[in-house]
Amino acid sequence: MTNVVSATRPIPGDLLADVRAARHGDPDKLAAVLESWELEALTGGRNNDVFTWNGTCIKLYRKTDRNRVEREWHGLNHVADLGIAPRPLWLDEHPDEPALGMTLVPGTPADENAFPLAALRDLARATRAMQDLPLTEPLAAWPRVDSITHYIARLTDVWPGQLAESDNDEYTAQMLALLQRWRASNDADLLAQPAPKVFSRGDANLLNWLHHRTDLYVVDFEFAGFSDPAVDAADHIEHISAHHIPDTAWLALTDQLGIDHRNRARFDAARRTTALRWLAVLWKQRDRRTDEFIRQLDRCRALIG
Repeated sequence: MTNVVSATRPIPGDLLADVRAARHGDPDKLAAVLESWELEALTGGRNNDVFTWNGTCIKLYRKTDRNRVEREWHGLNHVADLGIAPRPLWLDEHPDEPALGMTLVPGTPADENAFPLAALRDLARATRAMQDLPLTEPLAAWPRVDSITHYIARLTDVWPGQLAESDNDEYTAQMLALLQRWRASNDADLLAQPAPKVFSRGDANLLNWLHHRTDLYVVDFEFAGFSDPAVDAADHIEHISAHHIPDTAWLALTDQLGIDHRNRARFDAARRTTALRWLAVLWKQRDRRTDEFIRQLDRCRALIG
């Protein structure tokens, strides 16, 4: 594990031991433990368990690959003075089930497919404020999880093989045609060129932004690392959680997201690449997410031609 910044609160070791002992067994036993410690489960933890306790938030990780725990700890410390994210309190480096304590920020995510357009400007400002912070180690050495390099590798090394195994599928020819057009462009080569590094949360899902009256907060830093403004702006626009937001609303904010004449071509290439990456994701789930898949297919046709 990476050395970490000193904790500002004591680690509640007994509480964590009780929850760890109960979280993988009988649900009734876990419920009894949570009640005894006055813990309340929160939704939105995805692969982790998240609770409120004494006005704080406790996150117990189920997945620890890709430095998730260290990324979140260092990411939260990195942006702590901006007042837009939870402030980290302690880190328990348990070898199998690490946990992180943080302040509890107010607000709730907007309903899926309903992120308010009025909040986009605040999202852009918060994103740029995080990017403007001087990038320090170890974040400066960690590319964000699901980096643009990773997207390109999936499109060049992984997805073509998956398509070859489904040559009789009704959509395979269309997928291959889009891949061929993307390969014929210079997008991969352009995106392989060096770009100024900035801090990135690594996750553009709009459900990570919490609305509280007129304020906006952001959570979930376990994919944090470095990226560049063009790639992260494209990731915001092309994330499938943002499909309901018109391009005109996003493109009105490109300057606030760090896009200008110097990185416009990189931004456009990143949009096409990110959209195609999401098509690959949804193609694998096309039987149960058919409407989303068809919508993403139309999106890629519009962007790639």
